[in-house]
Amino acid sequence: MNVSFRRFRIQGLTPGVGLAALICLAGCQRELPPDVVREHAVHVAELQPQPGTLALPNRRGSVKFAVIGDSGRGDQAQHEVARQMVSWRGRFEYDFVLMLGDNVYDSHTPEDYVARFEAPYKPLLDAGVTFHAAIGNHDDPNQIYYDKFNMGGQRYFSFRRSEISLDGITGGGVRFFALDTRSLDPAQLEWLRRGLDDSNSRWKIVYGHHPLYTSGRYSSGARSLRESLEPVLVAGNADVVLAGHEHFYERLAPQRGILYFISGAAGSLRQGDIRDTGLTARGFDTDYSFMLMEVAGDEVYFQAVSRTGDTVDAGVVTKGRDPQP
Repeated sequence: MNVSFRRFRIQGLTPGVGLAALICLAGCQRELPPDVVREHAVHVAELQPQPGTLALPNRRGSVKFAVIGDSGRGDQAQHEVARQMVSWRGRFEYDFVLMLGDNVYDSHTPEDYVARFEAPYKPLLDAGVTFHAAIGNHDDPNQIYYDKFNMGGQRYFSFRRSEISLDGITGGGVRFFALDTRSLDPAQLEWLRRGLDDSNSRWKIVYGHHPLYTSGRYSSGARSLRESLEPVLVAGNADVVLAGHEHFYERLAPQRGILYFISGAAGSLRQGDIRDTGLTARGFDTDYSFMLMEVAGDEVYFQAVSRTGDTVDAGVVTKGRDPQP
């Protein structure tokens, strides 16, 4: 696999050592050297909305979406989160939802898809909201053919959403990359590398089931995934990475210039599971939750909301511009 070097900043390394380290990214199963980061990191400013109020700007024509992970149990908690999603859409009319895997737990009959997906989110589906799922370790492999998950029969896929101005002109917008982190083979890594490198979207958001960074119980698995995937994300200038698998909400401190979220509590919860790792910028593991996000020009806004409608985290993401040639 070819690796693009031009977007890395190597601090404190001689040119020869830096090049050798970067060449190793394509085949060495080990973490990146500490000084390998994106040339222009993302920055996060926290927001403090009043209780029950929207922290997002809700601009006309912006890209608006929600995020859920580990949702598909069909129980009371999932239904309560879904009702909050419907309620918040009344003030923030998002068009689509990213699903971060484990979308339908346990058995996978047509009746299960109705009980664990179609019934909880019926008001959203009836309103024309679309769902775009990544596949998780508890999901049936044939889930990729379920039309309401919009996967197109693919384990991994990409789609784009553009901002629309008042005169109907589309703007830079965002490209999304949905991964199958259960099986991160060389073909998928090459697909992602090419997609990130070829994209001219203002924002690049990658999502999948398993996290690369976590303060939960799956830190060893996260490190293994990180060794394979992080070099591609850094080289391709990914901005935001969303994952589930851990049954809580966590916003990590930016790593190598990329902002990582875990949102795996839309239908599953492990109370008190966030450890003290020094990675957490904000965490919430005492109740179920989901996320709202908005891409508006040079900013990405986020707001994490609990099952009771409380805001547990909110902020705005900005990034530096690439240097002019």
